[in-house]
Amino acid sequence: MKNNVLVVGTGTIGEPLIGLLARLKEDFGIDNVYFHKRTPLDYEVAKVNSLVDQGAKLVVNEDCMQSFKFFGHEPTLDFHSALVDSSVVIDCTPAGNKNKDEHYLGMNSYIKNKTFIAQGSEKGFGVPYAHGINDEVLTNPLSPPFIQVVSCNTHAISRIIKSLDPNLDRGITSGDFVCIRRANDASQDSGFTPSPQCGSHSDEKFGTHHARDVYDLLSTVKKPSFSLMSSAMKVNSQYMHVIRFQIQTKEKNLEYKDVMQRFKSDPFVSITKHTTANKVFSFGRDHGFYGRIYNQAVICEPSIQVMNHDHGSTINGFSFTPQDGNSLLSSISAGLYGLYKDDYVDYLKHFHQFLKERI
Repeated sequence: MKNNVLVVGTGTIGEPLIGLLARLKEDFGIDNVYFHKRTPLDYEVAKVNSLVDQGAKLVVNEDCMQSFKFFGHEPTLDFHSALVDSSVVIDCTPAGNKNKDEHYLGMNSYIKNKTFIAQGSEKGFGVPYAHGINDEVLTNPLSPPFIQVVSCNTHAISRIIKSLDPNLDRGITSGDFVCIRRANDASQDSGFTPSPQCGSHSDEKFGTHHARDVYDLLSTVKKPSFSLMSSAMKVNSQYMHVIRFQIQTKEKNLEYKDVMQRFKSDPFVSITKHTTANKVFSFGRDHGFYGRIYNQAVICEPSIQVMNHDHGSTINGFSFTPQDGNSLLSSISAGLYGLYKDDYVDYLKHFHQFLKERI
């Protein structure tokens, strides 16, 4: 089978992922980048044409062929044929679990040679994954062919923890995280909120699903021995999520410079002196490949505070979440593993060059 990748969906995650794979397909050794669009829309003709111009190939449902041709598109394959022809399927829709039941599981003899990947909202789709956090799950021979790339805030919170305690053995006793979420993506018309909106604590143990998702992710490698708590709220901005964190540790006499050095030495963390989301967002738009920041967390340096006390230390601070950027990195990592297994790291270096030490 050729090294073909099929991306399902052209939304907030799907559209940039298709463009990234198409632009880097030679570096990644990909033969064809297919993308599936379900509905032909006159106001998205330009988007589809742009993705095709970048080297991706449109696939549609068989009964929609003529409708897409009406708008001037020339689909390469129907959806089922593209599924059969692809080694990796990356589902970027909010219907990943439904698609798994209706399409992916039914491929029978084909399934053992394929890798299926879904995004953060589709909990239960497969093993949770974030590049650089639990890469071990990819190389586990017992891992199923279904992978769920966790959400952007799950990436960010997990990265903060791993930066401070890479092996989860330095004595963290608790982590409390407040996810200050943007209202919606800059590309979306719906979902905006006119004012800050407080979220409820619907999880008795973790507060919100964010801490639970972090716990589940880290547990695939080593079950955390410390407590995790999260809260969430939306603010009337389209720029970036921000995470306020407080981490308690048994480590005594920690200094500010020690904490900052841990963040700075982590390639998946970027440091910024900016204190506003628009400045960080603008840097990604102007200087990031495809307008994105791919680090998993952007630590706001002026916000970091280290407090020492008799039983350890407390680390307080804020971190900006690069939204789809960190999820795109993990989707590409999982996709390359699906193509090359243990050799995927040799190809991933072509993408690591886009990580930023400082913003």
